[in-house]
Amino acid sequence: MKKPIKIITVILCVLAMAAFAACTTSPAAPEPTAPRVVTPVPSPTPPEPTPSEEPEYEEQAYEQAAITIYDRDGFPFTIPAQVNTIISIGPSNTEVLVELGFVDAIIQTDRFSSDVPGISEDIATLDMMSLDLERIISLNPCIVFVTGMTRVHGEMAPLAAVSAVGITVAYMPSSASIAAIKEDILFMAAVVDATEAGEAIVADMTEEIDRFRALGDSITERPAVYFEISPAPFMFSFGSGTFLHEMIELVGGTNVFGDQEGWLGVADEVLLALDPDVIFTSTDFIDDPIGEIKTRSGWDSITAVQNGDVFVVDTSSSNRPNHNIVIALREIAAAIHPDEF
Repeated sequence: MKKPIKIITVILCVLAMAAFAACTTSPAAPEPTAPRVVTPVPSPTPPEPTPSEEPEYEEQAYEQAAITIYDRDGFPFTIPAQVNTIISIGPSNTEVLVELGFVDAIIQTDRFSSDVPGISEDIATLDMMSLDLERIISLNPCIVFVTGMTRVHGEMAPLAAVSAVGITVAYMPSSASIAAIKEDILFMAAVVDATEAGEAIVADMTEEIDRFRALGDSITERPAVYFEISPAPFMFSFGSGTFLHEMIELVGGTNVFGDQEGWLGVADEVLLALDPDVIFTSTDFIDDPIGEIKTRSGWDSITAVQNGDVFVVDTSSSNRPNHNIVIALREIAAAIHPDEF
């Protein structure tokens, strides 16, 4: 992918984080049935556990019937009777749909999804910053899954015109926790009638995360970690209330910005004073991100630079909130505690 697009991707991530009721089918398809529906999910907050049983995310709620449900952003919509054609806006959504087995159903997606395995560049043409709503309507998909990154201009419902003609639109905000990411996967699986596949993805994800968490809990020496998602001169990182912070902490690290919240800009003097033991970067649009960090003015005094503990983490798996965060989790864990992981 070209470097300008990578730069835009980083900017989009930072900015974003700070339909017909029943779809028509081909003539050979069976007669459509009544719309398949799911119980309302009023907010991303999972239900409180009862004394008799543990909650299993929200797939239990999805098994019940209702007329109207709510997407992950609180907008009401009706699930199509069949999902044969999908427009996916946002690479995180696209990766989930492909993992669920719906790659052939995706008829259009955004440019940032062009690197998702199975997605042809011919259909990865939508610009998330300026969506072609007329094209989306002309394609007449059964459903559109749209990322919250499209709200960089402040519109709460940027696809309102698409919904107005009867096309189902499901908004998917960028989730800030591992638990919310699991809920996103289960929600999408339920909407496309692939609940079992969604449960399997979440189960595999949970098993691996729990393994890392158990090892992380046994570690007493927790190095100070700085994770950079955008390089100099516009350095960005994150504090608590983000899934990446949660990942660092659960594998036995300490986020140097853990006392702050959300996504934040970083000043040289602040980072030098914090003196991290380990530095990560997810930058992939410059030739040598590690070398660039090591040669910054004054950074040779930082412990991580002096000891050579500067690492690159896979960009896609660390920036996209879905099941693939376990790839980044492995890389983070192995770098922080190579002997344990």
